[in-house]
Amino acid sequence: MIPFKDDNPTATLPFITIGLIVANALIFIYQLTSPAGLERLAFAYGAIPHNLLTSDLTNPVQPISPVMTVFTSMFMHGGFLHLAGNMLFLWIFGNNIEDKLGRIKFVIFYLLCGTAAAYSHALTGPSSMVPMIGASGAVSGILGAYILLFPHARVHTLVFLGFFIQVVRLPAIFVIGFWVLIQFANSLISQGVASSGGVAWFAHIGGFASGILTIKLFIGGKRRF
Repeated sequence: MIPFKDDNPTATLPFITIGLIVANALIFIYQLTSPAGLERLAFAYGAIPHNLLTSDLTNPVQPISPVMTVFTSMFMHGGFLHLAGNMLFLWIFGNNIEDKLGRIKFVIFYLLCGTAAAYSHALTGPSSMVPMIGASGAVSGILGAYILLFPHARVHTLVFLGFFIQVVRLPAIFVIGFWVLIQFANSLISQGVASSGGVAWFAHIGGFASGILTIKLFIGGKRRF
């Protein structure tokens, strides 16, 4: 299943959501065109579990504090499909969360979920020196907020039935719930191989959980700024 839009209109133009998408795209272009190359940049500015948990400042590969890599890693991607998938989900679901929280709270919420995701991943492989990059953790937090706030919103989804493709409108709780099941299944399969790289499944789970657990703390009082 691939969702591509929802029937959940917003009251305002989602400037922050658009800005995040543009920022991620521009940074990815920089990654592709930089003489340093994708891999070297990932090791320099990605979130490395060992460094995050030990605050290791002796690693010559990383020119910035390990804590800062939590934020730089959120805006880097390992390939076009990695970027496209994250930005698609951010566009579909992020605008409604921004509309609900307001711009400043939305930025804080997004970064908080991304931070929770990075440390969730680090705790599953504390000795790993493989960098984690991508907006997946922060976007997973958006999904957690969305499924709690708009569980019955209809999401237009491509469903692949063999050689046929069908467009169906499914409740968000079903679309995101299916996504969650995939994350849990893959996280169990990937246990023990965290140090060798691949998809940071536990970052997705950590980001999603932080979104569910904290979204209500951000709602209340006067809305939007």
